[in-house]
Amino acid sequence: MVSVSNAARGPSYQCVVIPELLAHARQMAIPLPRFVDTRAVCAVRGPVTTEVTGKGIDMALAQPESGGLPPQREALLRGSLATTACMETLQVGYLHAVAAAAGCSLSQPFPDNGIDWHVSHSAPGHTVDDEVTIKVQLKCTYQIAPRVPGTAAGTGTGTRAGGTAGITTGATAGAATAGKSAAFSFTLDNEHLVKLARTPVAVHKILVVMLVPRNQEDWLRAGHDRLDLRHCCYWINLAGHPVTGRRRTTVRVPTTRIFDDRALCEIMARVGVGGRP
Repeated sequence: MVSVSNAARGPSYQCVVIPELLAHARQMAIPLPRFVDTRAVCAVRGPVTTEVTGKGIDMALAQPESGGLPPQREALLRGSLATTACMETLQVGYLHAVAAAAGCSLSQPFPDNGIDWHVSHSAPGHTVDDEVTIKVQLKCTYQIAPRVPGTAAGTGTGTRAGGTAGITTGATAGAATAGKSAAFSFTLDNEHLVKLARTPVAVHKILVVMLVPRNQEDWLRAGHDRLDLRHCCYWINLAGHPVTGRRRTTVRVPTTRIFDDRALCEIMARVGVGGRP
């Protein structure tokens, strides 16, 4: 006996109830508890989805599309722009999104003298001025896996919570192997570190490091309800950090400091009353 119900998820789906499949479970000596009725559904993009109803057993069969395999993402004809330039563009887009959500304005110094962006924030709560500004240096690498604080490296997604130098948006900046703590190591040229570590300063500076997937096709996902940029930016104030290497120095960037609109607003609130980022 086979019965077909209406589509569960739109016109391309069908659900089929096949009670006879329970006989196969009994032949395989699968224990069936008494008085238990469960249902299992397997949904696929295709003409038929099989749903089995029985006592004490969940079973689901799916009929794939005519090709026999689920559809694969088509390879795109991406532009020949250098990967480093694309990484820089991606991170600038991230910065613009965060600034927009935080109500900040952006300006870019010309020529670039070791600082990529100026971020300004106006609010009635500021006491040092009606508008405060910080300087932001951007770096990007694909050689560090995203990490959630207190966990091993992986594809963590997080809340405020990132290898030897590889491709970065900075010409000479790099990354070192991630440690076990909630931070990752990143290597800067001493010339850049001296600028970021200077203290005291009239305008505070922060370093923002973005971790991206190695494959460009994994950088962005768009849907009706969200736009995902992978993976994440982290920020650190390096004021007073010592120079330890002959040409380059490794710094530790906490993964507890996700750079998002909330973090930027909190940074600006502290700077607005005369504090540090």
